[in-house]
Amino acid sequence: MEVIIKQEDGKTYVKLSGRLDTTNASAFQTDIEPLFALEDPDIELDCADMEYTSSQGLRAFLMLQKSVTSHGGKLVMTNMKPQVREVFDITGFSTIINIK
Repeated sequence: MEVIIKQEDGKTYVKLSGRLDTTNASAFQTDIEPLFALEDPDIELDCADMEYTSSQGLRAFLMLQKSVTSHGGKLVMTNMKPQVREVFDITGFSTIINIK
């Protein structure tokens, strides 16, 4: 999993590439750790190149959503591939996290 984080005009853009599973979930959590400290965050996760997420990945996304909400911000996931969106739909995460 590759994670690229950019700040632009008060918004945080995160580009996700590859597979997010149990072998790299810990590294992913470390990569996104700075996002948990943002005040009034406005975060967009671009999932166009994300191929897969496991339950460990879903857990990391849920933790990020909770942090963003508690800091008065917003989180949106965009460009999700159908096979990844299906995982979010089946697990109910698409009702918790804003997906466009």
